[in-house]
Amino acid sequence: MGVCAVTKSVAGVNGVPRRIGLVEDHESVAIGLAAMLGPHPDLALVATAGTVAGLLEDPECRLGEQWSLDLAVLDLRLADDSTPEDNVRTLRENGVEVLVFTGADNSYLVRSAARAGVLGVLRKSEDVAAVVAAVRRAASGEQVVTTDWAAAIDGDPQLSSVGLSPRQEEVLTLYAAGEKASRVARLTGLSEQTVNDYLGRIRQKYADAGRPAPTKTDLYKRAVEDGWLPVPERRR
Repeated sequence: MGVCAVTKSVAGVNGVPRRIGLVEDHESVAIGLAAMLGPHPDLALVATAGTVAGLLEDPECRLGEQWSLDLAVLDLRLADDSTPEDNVRTLRENGVEVLVFTGADNSYLVRSAARAGVLGVLRKSEDVAAVVAAVRRAASGEQVVTTDWAAAIDGDPQLSSVGLSPRQEEVLTLYAAGEKASRVARLTGLSEQTVNDYLGRIRQKYADAGRPAPTKTDLYKRAVEDGWLPVPERRR
C-alpha cells in the first residue's frame, strides 16, 4: 500500500466528488472500503497508505500547494506503532479532518483519538449503509457521533469540568444542538450580542480546561461529552 489510486472521477457535489484518503495497513479493509464507496458518485477513495506519513507524502493527495483530501479515514492500530493521537494531530495540522474506522476494541485508543479532534469513530462491523453515511457526513465536515465514541469519551478520566453556569448551559445546549445565535436569543429572551458573549465565555472555559472548542462542531462534541446533549442512539 502507500500508492494513491483514483477509483472514480464521477461528479458529486457541484461536479466534484468528496476526496477520501485511507490510512490502513490491512489490504482487505482498503479493498472493502473502496467497494463500499464505489457505487456512490459523490465519494471518491483516491488514496490508500499504511501510515499517515505515507498518505501525506503521496503527490496524488495534493493539488499544487493545497491538500486535495476532504477526509482521512484512519485505523487506530497501525504496524508502525504510531499513536492515534499523534496521527490525528498530524493529519489535522496538515488541514485534513479525520474519521476513525476501527474495531473499537480499545477505549483508551478511541479516547486518545477523540481528544485530538476526530470527527467521529466508526466500527468496521457497521453495515455498508452506515459506513457510507458516516464517510459522507465526515467528508462534508460534519460530526459523526456514535455510541461507541460517546461511551469512550464518557469514561475518560482526563475530561476536566468547565463549571458552566445554568444560563451558559442553556445557551450551549441550544446552540450546539443546531440553533443559530439569533434563534437562541429569541428562545432565551437574551439579545443576540449577549448570546455571542456567552458563547465566547463558554469557549474560553473549555480552552482553560484543556478542551478547546473553537468551532460549533467542537461545541457539539463538548456538549455530548458533558451530558448537556443526549448520547445518540445506535442505528439498528
